[in-house]
Amino acid sequence: MTIFAAAFSLFLVYNVLGNLAFYIALLKNFSKRRQKIILVREMIIALGFLILFGFFGENVMNFLGIGHGIIGIAGGVLLFIVALTMVFPKHNPQTSDTPILEPMIVPIAIPGMAGPGSLSAVMLYGTQFEASWKIVLVIFLAWIPSLLILLGASYIKGLIGEKGLIAFERFGGLLMCLISIQMIATGIIQQVKLNFDCTPKPSQEIITH
Repeated sequence: MTIFAAAFSLFLVYNVLGNLAFYIALLKNFSKRRQKIILVREMIIALGFLILFGFFGENVMNFLGIGHGIIGIAGGVLLFIVALTMVFPKHNPQTSDTPILEPMIVPIAIPGMAGPGSLSAVMLYGTQFEASWKIVLVIFLAWIPSLLILLGASYIKGLIGEKGLIAFERFGGLLMCLISIQMIATGIIQQVKLNFDCTPKPSQEIITH
């Protein structure tokens, strides 16, 4: 997987457009200026968690004795579940009660941006890229457009409307289903190669005297 492909899939996992209506409802009691300050702060906090998990997530898994194949399978299953919730949402987040207090870390930074799906994806991509700067680049490439979308949330919602947001969420969920199945398949192949000797044995010639 290339850096741009990983960044695009991570952007889909963030699901900023799918959660845009929820973020707007969450911050509707604050001024436009305060909304931008809150969003930038929460996005920076989420970025810090993602980078830390990208660097040290694999070390934690290695300490626990969990291999790359298992990480790929578990991460793929988790992403598949996240994708299903994008395609078949259980409820409309706008119907939830909007808190009066200013959100801090929860729910925008965690689990909004740095949720189980995005953290597992970052950890999985961290195992696929040898250089540490590549996973950081992947996180940044997915984080920057997400931040821009959140800062222009009111304009985007007015431009594409509720149906447009729903359509993008469904399409993103479909793509994530395909990506997650690929992750599961790759993880299974890695696990089979690790536990079974799949290398072809050299043919033995029978020497007759």
